[in-house]
Amino acid sequence: MTMTHPGLPDPWLWLALAVMSFSLLWVLFFTPKKLSTHSFLNVEKIPLIGWLARLFVASPWPLLLLKLISVALFLTVIAAGLFGTPMAERNLATTLTWTVWWSGLIVTVFFLGSAWCAVCPWDTIASWLVKRRLWRRADASSSLGLKFPKAWRNVWPALAMFVGLTWLELGVGVTTNPYATAVLSLVMIVLATIYMAVFESKVFCKHVCPVGRTVGFYAQLSMVELRPRLQKTCDSCKTMECYHGTKEIEPCPTNLVMGTLTQSTYCTSCSACTMSCPHDNVGWRVRSPAAEAIQHARPHWDEAWFMLGLLGLTTFHGITMMEFWEQGLSWFGQLIGDSGQLIWSFSVGMALVFIAPILLYSLLIKLTQILLPVKVGFKQLFAKLAFISLPLAFVYHIAHNLNHLVRESRGFSDVLINPLGKDTLPLSSAELHMRHMNPLMSEQFLYGLQAGLMAFGFWLALQILQKRSLEIFSDAAAWRAVYQVPGIIFITIITAINLWLLVQPMIMRM
Repeated sequence: MTMTHPGLPDPWLWLALAVMSFSLLWVLFFTPKKLSTHSFLNVEKIPLIGWLARLFVASPWPLLLLKLISVALFLTVIAAGLFGTPMAERNLATTLTWTVWWSGLIVTVFFLGSAWCAVCPWDTIASWLVKRRLWRRADASSSLGLKFPKAWRNVWPALAMFVGLTWLELGVGVTTNPYATAVLSLVMIVLATIYMAVFESKVFCKHVCPVGRTVGFYAQLSMVELRPRLQKTCDSCKTMECYHGTKEIEPCPTNLVMGTLTQSTYCTSCSACTMSCPHDNVGWRVRSPAAEAIQHARPHWDEAWFMLGLLGLTTFHGITMMEFWEQGLSWFGQLIGDSGQLIWSFSVGMALVFIAPILLYSLLIKLTQILLPVKVGFKQLFAKLAFISLPLAFVYHIAHNLNHLVRESRGFSDVLINPLGKDTLPLSSAELHMRHMNPLMSEQFLYGLQAGLMAFGFWLALQILQKRSLEIFSDAAAWRAVYQVPGIIFITIITAINLWLLVQPMIMRM
């Protein structure tokens, strides 16, 4: 029996379209202001949660406790996948990994940035195995410390891993196979451990991990950031413990200098800099989600491709949960003689959806380059404007995952009590109906969140396009010229497709 989540109702769709139309008119008819300094608020000054933030900044023990909990749950996931029931909806391996963790992780990035990376069980277990320390700085001899090949010091490995994991997740069906989920988890531990044992720093986190890089890029749109409390203190610092570490504290695992940090892409929120700084000058602060996206983000060629690839894969996740996708796969499979799990048909469909936004973006960038009154290289323009794709991917990713999180998480407490699913039966029609009709939050509130997210992503993408134009041209009114139209077309087309996907009924995953 196939159950579907209801799509976004028409009133909420029209409301989102109205807000987006207003945003577009505002951008078209109002001259943008020059870049200004955004205001921030130190988290430590916020009542109730300030003391908790200060505790995590000052001591390694709270973070270590969270790591222990994360590792315990992760090991339970592996045990449940290897030895538990093969029924995905009754096994902790699949329900925790795909319904709760992956769905919830993208939502939490908006509020907590890259906090997940600080407690990641893959990195934690790898660190314990290689360094043989719970948290203190390890001896240099614990790793071979080889230089990572220069050709790989980018996010191309992470993008390749992300494409491969998406193929396994949706093509092979890892999300509905507890055993495969456990094996995949073990593979990630092995990879993280090998990279840490062979190379210096945490190259797996920075260049290879698809989850870490996804979280890192999305963290540029987060409401929080780890930054200096006083910039002049960092400017006068000569020892840079935030980068080099101390006798007790590890150096920055991704080689960042706090005094010059303007992007959150590679920050893993590990708190090494907060504990090693002798001036107590590093802390968390609340900001506008648009602050870094509009002003500081400077993607390179490989990072631009990752963001566009992230957009394509996010949209692909939504498409695979539409009824027309299964029908299209069956038709294409019959056309080319594909049978069984339709792996070849799926792979072709995935490749087309993945490359479509990249191809559209490339064509529009080429058109923009032709229309420009000054000469700008294609790669430079491609990278500079690619950031418009990130808010489009992020808001749809959250809106899509909210459906999984608030509907399919019903009954998770029962799975948590019986993680291996011993002596359980498949979900009955009554249980499926209950999950369908009783989400964890009000349906209208859910719809409002989804509509608001899509409108916000559209507005933010337009703002990024507008501000990037100010950097290319000195004339503040230059953005009104025809060369801005291709970027607006791209933002509008992608948003329209993702909104249409939200309106469609979505097949329940489990």
